[in-house]
Amino acid sequence: MPGASRRRPHPARVLLLLAAVLALGAVAFLTVGATGSWAFVLPFRATKLASLAVVGTAVAVATVLFQTVTANRILTPSLLGMDAMFALVQTVLVFVLGGAALAALDATTMFVGQVAVMVVCSVALFGWLFGGRRRSLHLLLLVGVVLGTLLRAASSMLQRVMDPNEFAVLTNRLFASFNTIDDTLLGVTAALVAAGCAVAWRRRRALDVLALGREAATGLGVPYRRTVLEVLVVVAVLVSASTALVGPVTFLGLLVANVAYVVLGTHEHRWLLPGAALVSVLFLVAGQVVLEHALGFATSLGVVIELVGGLVFLVLLLRGAAR
Repeated sequence: MPGASRRRPHPARVLLLLAAVLALGAVAFLTVGATGSWAFVLPFRATKLASLAVVGTAVAVATVLFQTVTANRILTPSLLGMDAMFALVQTVLVFVLGGAALAALDATTMFVGQVAVMVVCSVALFGWLFGGRRRSLHLLLLVGVVLGTLLRAASSMLQRVMDPNEFAVLTNRLFASFNTIDDTLLGVTAALVAAGCAVAWRRRRALDVLALGREAATGLGVPYRRTVLEVLVVVAVLVSASTALVGPVTFLGLLVANVAYVVLGTHEHRWLLPGAALVSVLFLVAGQVVLEHALGFATSLGVVIELVGGLVFLVLLLRGAAR
């Protein structure tokens, strides 16, 4: 309706409001309940806050990009099986080396190795199923779902024969955690995320056209296959880096991307990309504050996000079925 369109605030105002609320949340995160020396508290919390910002931005941007190329707002990059691949890598390492030996390994080497494995495997899958003669995005998604199932089955089989003590170590590594973040790894992740976001921002106008569909994008002069492959590689880098840093956060992207679509009221990526990132970081910061000061670390932030995101996913599915 024209009247409803006039009443909707401009996306720039929404972004400013989200930024202001996020700034207040960041201040609360840094200061609420702080005891002891500020020289220790502020750097410690600032590192955790930076990790929330980096991971939230990576997951949000990756999900928006993935939903654009698939033309579906209930899909997430987890369909490509990268979280299952992360779980399998962790399971194999704990099964072969043991928790104590794994903890003694160099953290940077572990991080780079995990990111490299996930990115290389994802890019090989993209090139095989979408870059060759097949060129089928639907086949790519289907194979990603099947591979994810197979990887989870392999992880489950190893976990069943694993020593209970080693399984307890593995369980802690499979859930997203923002409590112990290595500064060096955070810097490497931030650089990868910044590079991926820069590529996405540079292609924002092509993404707007890509959202119209393959035929429309091709007719308007966008090289569809090359652009989709480029976007999928960016998605793989963003998801792999964030997952290797803190662990898998499957439904966070689904949650924040759809909230961004609703509050911004636009499909232009110049607004969606920063808007989704702001919403994602705001959710993580607010959730961490509640987790620490209201729930007393009774659970993990990743578990809360999975629960809320799963409920949102079901609601979106039911709404789509009702229509």
